[in-house]
Amino acid sequence: SKDGDVGAFKRRRATELKHGRVSMLACMGYIVPEYFKFPGYLAPKADLAFADVPNGLAAISKVPEAGWCQWFAFVGALETNIFASDASRDPGDYANAGRLGLPFADGIDDPEKRKRSLNAELANGRLAMMAITGMFFQDGLTGSAWGDWALYTDSPLRAFENELGVQDPVG
Repeated sequence: SKDGDVGAFKRRRATELKHGRVSMLACMGYIVPEYFKFPGYLAPKADLAFADVPNGLAAISKVPEAGWCQWFAFVGALETNIFASDASRDPGDYANAGRLGLPFADGIDDPEKRKRSLNAELANGRLAMMAITGMFFQDGLTGSAWGDWALYTDSPLRAFENELGVQDPVG
């Protein structure tokens, strides 16, 4: 940080890594269901099959409350047990996680490869944060992360499309 506070820098870097990792998983969570859904039931008692759950933001209202509670408990257990931060280690470097954040896997021993891998993870995480934000907005506006903009009739980009002199993009 600008004031030279190493503790604040480490906290911010760990937060950036965590948000990047969550964003990368969230992007995968948007992409994978477009091509694959698990067979069987998400909630057998509610007769809710995985195939019945829509993609994107619409899934939030379909998943039962107990399912969300299970996710929060699972992530909380990971956060406090396996991915517990240690002030003596680099930000995002957990004693119980190795390469790619896999629990109990081997880490990267070569310091140069480790630095390169961390820089790649930071860059990919930053990209994923922007990507998932775009997916959320597009999903919210069109109903799909891959939305058909023709369905979004309130777009300000349509303001002049029927005026004289407007033409299709050239190029």
